[in-house]
Formats: sequence, C-alpha cells, structure tokens
Amino acid sequence: MGLLNVIRRMALRQKLPIREIARRTGLSRNTIKKYLNSGTVEPKFAVPERPSKLDPFADKFAAWLKTEASKSRKQRRPLTRLHADLVALGFTGSYGRVATFARAWRADRQREQQRTGRGSFVPLTFRAGEAFQFDWSEDYAVLGGERAKLQVAHIKLSHSRAFLVRAYLLQTHDLSHRARTDGAAMASMFDAHWHGFRVLGGVPERGIYDSEA
Repeated sequence: MGLLNVIRRMALRQKLPIREIARRTGLSRNTIKKYLNSGTVEPKFAVPERPSKLDPFADKFAAWLKTEASKSRKQRRPLTRLHADLVALGFTGSYGRVATFARAWRADRQREQQRTGRGSFVPLTFRAGEAFQFDWSEDYAVLGGERAKLQVAHIKLSHSRAFLVRAYLLQTHDLSHRARTDGAAMASMFDAHWHGFRVLGGVPERGIYDSEA
C-alpha cells in the first residue's frame, strides 16, 4: 500500500487527527495536509544515492537470502553467519549494513507475496494492548576496560510505540545458556520479555517477531 493511501485511510476511514498521522508516519503536518488536499500525487522523497560496501556483493547476498528462506527455520544460517561468509569473500562492511539489507529484502519479498496472494500481512495500525514487536541487534560497549560485543533485545508496544532496550552478552532462548538476574537463572530472550512486560505494564495479546529473533 502506497504512503498516500495510508495517509488517506488514517484520515478518512480511521478519522485520525493530522497530529496523530504526523506522529505515526514521521511526516510534517503541512506535508500531510498538502497530500490530503491534492489527493492525487503520491508523496516522494529524494534519497541521495550513496555507494555501499555491500553493492558488489548484493546479488550474491540476495541469492543466499532466497536460499535460506526456502529452508526450515532450524536449518537457516543466522545473519551473523551470513555476514561472516561475506567477510570471507572480501566484504569490509558492518553487520548492521547486512541486517538492513536483509530487512529490506524480506519486506520486498513479503510485498511480492501479498501481490500474488501468498504470505502474511502485518497491519500498520494496532489497538492498545493488541501486539508487541521483538527483535535483536548488536552493539559494543567497554566492559572492564575491554571492548565487548553485546546482543541488544528490543521490545516495543505496537500501539503506543513505548519500548524497552536491554543488553546481554549472549543472545539465546536455549535454557542451557543461563543469565543471572536477581539470583534467578533465565535465558536472555525470556529475561528480556519478562523485564519488558514488567516495565511496560502488561502482556499484549500477541507478539510480532523478526525471522532471526
């Protein structure tokens, strides 16, 4: 669905005020008013073209992602492994660049599946308490004078966009890997959920997970 259609649906069908539409889309109020008044032109944004270190490997990486998507979840190589395989081929970019490419590739694939009547659809709007989103990212911090890689859990309410970020040395939901929290042994993924629901004040009806989470 195009951005203009999303704006129209929010304004005409959901009766949302301009201020709320601006908050949800990231557009200015004047821009939203302009496109609602014109009603004919899809908003476009000029994005400067910047060469990426991933460009020479894009076709190969996309082919890998397509192959991995056809496998069962347990058989898929994680993005960290795909990043390492690209590095072995000469790629010098960051894991974040690889993760961004993979997210865009999966979004394009989902849109294609929707056009052909296959795949799932994630709504753009949510009721209060309907859903939360969970994902992992990587970052670094200096611990005890040494640079350490951290696995960062992100849990966010889909309606209010309230969120919690919590970092771990390991990313796992395997209970054989245990993280000590207030004397209780918990796996990092379950620990992140527990703290997220505690801080955010409840458990939504369902969760939306990235395929790598």
